[in-house]
Amino acid sequence: MARASRLRGPARSRASWTRPDARAGIGAAVVLLALIAAVELADGPAPRVVGLLATPPFVAAAFAGWRSVGLLGLACTMFGLGVTSYGAHTVELGEATDIAAIVVATGIAMATAVARQRQLDRMNTLTRLASVAQEAVLRPLGPQIGHLNLAARYVSASTAADIGGDLYEVVDTPYGTRMIIGDVRGNGLDAVRLASTVLGSYRHVAFERADLRAIVADLDRAVARSVGDEDFVTAALLEERGGSLTIVNCGHPPPMLLRDGRVQLLEPPSAAPPLGFMPVVSLRSHRLEPGDRLLLYTDGLTEARRAGEFFPISERAWGLLGHGSVGDGLASLESALREWVGGPLDDDIALVLVEYTGPRPGAEEAAPSWAVAERGRQDGNGGNALGPVDVPTPPGPATPVGDPTPSSALPPADSLGARRR
Repeated sequence: MARASRLRGPARSRASWTRPDARAGIGAAVVLLALIAAVELADGPAPRVVGLLATPPFVAAAFAGWRSVGLLGLACTMFGLGVTSYGAHTVELGEATDIAAIVVATGIAMATAVARQRQLDRMNTLTRLASVAQEAVLRPLGPQIGHLNLAARYVSASTAADIGGDLYEVVDTPYGTRMIIGDVRGNGLDAVRLASTVLGSYRHVAFERADLRAIVADLDRAVARSVGDEDFVTAALLEERGGSLTIVNCGHPPPMLLRDGRVQLLEPPSAAPPLGFMPVVSLRSHRLEPGDRLLLYTDGLTEARRAGEFFPISERAWGLLGHGSVGDGLASLESALREWVGGPLDDDIALVLVEYTGPRPGAEEAAPSWAVAERGRQDGNGGNALGPVDVPTPPGPATPVGDPTPSSALPPADSLGARRR
């Protein structure tokens, strides 16, 4: 620690010289000094504008470190002394006052540079802490979970800190690979706190609940306990099992399916309110094909606009996301989005891009967990197995699945086996 403290000072000093803004500030101050000197020398031997030499240190203090400001102030002072004492000229009181003003201005500028550097260090520390907090809430994903290649990206609307209320998670459970994408109403620390609550609950119940609708009920109760009457969380939950994709949506922008150059929005069979408003959701199921890609996103993507025109994500999705790796796709999307907006974003954006790689050769086709849960309820044995055979036939591509059992009728315990201890 002591060695790190000793190294921090020189490293910060070198950084103050090498930062582009610091170099620009010092350059501007030197140019100003040169202009004042040229005017003074051209005006004759009598000093007339020496007092203006107090300004270059303040220009440098806005960008550079205190050492640079001190050196520039010393140069201004020496030039002022040289001009006022040139030849047989007698230094008058006003001229001596100008020299004193340069010295005092240099001292004030150095103090200003120190205060500015401390604020900058504090801001950098807060930014690093915000990044750490964001990583604690949104854990890194990928590169592969189950049969999915995946990548995630958080695009912050703030240049000061990458932290907000958008959330995502992908976990590999006994019921398949499960994903969530969500957006907390509002922003700031309260939004981060609620996002952390939702993700903490999800990371637990995703392993305990066989039915996505039961997970929604659990998350809704967690949100209701943590927020006021007007707060809520939009969310979409997905499950991939054996090539079957099941989706439930609580007031969130629908996932986007990319297949063979085509883009399809996976709208829910019926609308449901966000978490916190007791949503009653319906299942939607699709059969995935190897190479299919899914984009999960928050509404900051669809609401990004330039001169009132929204970013055309549906038209450009395949060109941006359909080639290269999933990480390359998200990088291309972010670049195109920032180029379209041409300035700061209005809202944070969470992006998750997944690619279905297909089952392993020779693997038996597995049914989605909702189908196994239905079989368990019909057989009356609790559905204690997640087997690949003797289950209802999964629905075909882009076919909504009805809601066979109301959410209120779902048993609170795991319908596919004993709860993990």
